[in-house]
Amino acid sequence: MAEADTSIFAAMPAVIEREAADAAALDALLQGARAPFVIRGIAANWPLVQAGLISPRAARDYLVQHARNVPFAVSIGRPGQDGRLFYDAAMDMNFHEARGKLADILGGIDANETRADPPTIYLGSIDVPTHFEGVDAENHLDLGARSPIVSLWIGTQTRIAAHNDFPDNLACCVAGRRRFTLFPPDQFANLYLGPIDNTPAGRAVSMVDFRAPDFAAHPRFADALAHAEVAELEPGDALFIPSMWWHHVEGLAPFNILLNYWWRDTPRFLGQPQDALNHAILSIRDLPAADRAIWRALFDHYVFANSPAMIEHIPESGRGVLAPLDAEAAGRLRSFLLRTLSR
Repeated sequence: MAEADTSIFAAMPAVIEREAADAAALDALLQGARAPFVIRGIAANWPLVQAGLISPRAARDYLVQHARNVPFAVSIGRPGQDGRLFYDAAMDMNFHEARGKLADILGGIDANETRADPPTIYLGSIDVPTHFEGVDAENHLDLGARSPIVSLWIGTQTRIAAHNDFPDNLACCVAGRRRFTLFPPDQFANLYLGPIDNTPAGRAVSMVDFRAPDFAAHPRFADALAHAEVAELEPGDALFIPSMWWHHVEGLAPFNILLNYWWRDTPRFLGQPQDALNHAILSIRDLPAADRAIWRALFDHYVFANSPAMIEHIPESGRGVLAPLDAEAAGRLRSFLLRTLSR
């Protein structure tokens, strides 16, 4: 690893560590948590973790033995990119995507394992129940009443640009080593985000190269680093990443596996805030300044303040979507939006 890279991460404070002896203790830690924390060894007894401790090939064999007969999506980057899945000079992706059998994809990792500069091979956000038989049941954390999405991230050495996610995230290092660099949600302006409609994986990412940051081009990144925390995970360790926290993720070993749980504490019938942001860009951002000011006041009134006084003058039976949403009202509103967007 380059010396500059080492010095940047060495200066960061480590994410705080917590302990959870059982499911109840883990649930208590997660309830309302708004800051990241690490739990060491919480998944140490998982069969997949144990296979990875034997060898990377043992972990790959375990996955192939449990894989369903469905295609797997894989991202493949050329040698010489230092594992960074990002944009090229033309703002196209510096990797290509393919689909194939898991055995063939992992066989490609086998075939390149001894190369000094192998291609980057990365399977991201693989939905566990639809792609594997028994993996979730055998490698499982009890998250109580939560109904998480369970995903696997499998690949060679990688560097994934800093991004954020709307759900809460519990990320478990299964094989290899992972390093997460985390920033609070309010640091977005200091991370120099790229486009929101052309991204490596669906979320806007930082344009800063964490291995060789250009402070002349990105001077505010120094302010972001002043708020950064770092977590290095060994097999069996887990990191809680709260909703909207920015995280830069590195697979540090020649072969790495991460299993993560995503969930939101709000009802599933609520929409995605990113969709609202995209629509606001379409419909509000390029209006004259005076009009934007009016719409900002309306958003404050209906969305961000949302005080009881806003609707108390309307009969309760006639408040429609101004009343607290339930699944039925959310469905009506979604249908209305789909009709208006299709005009």
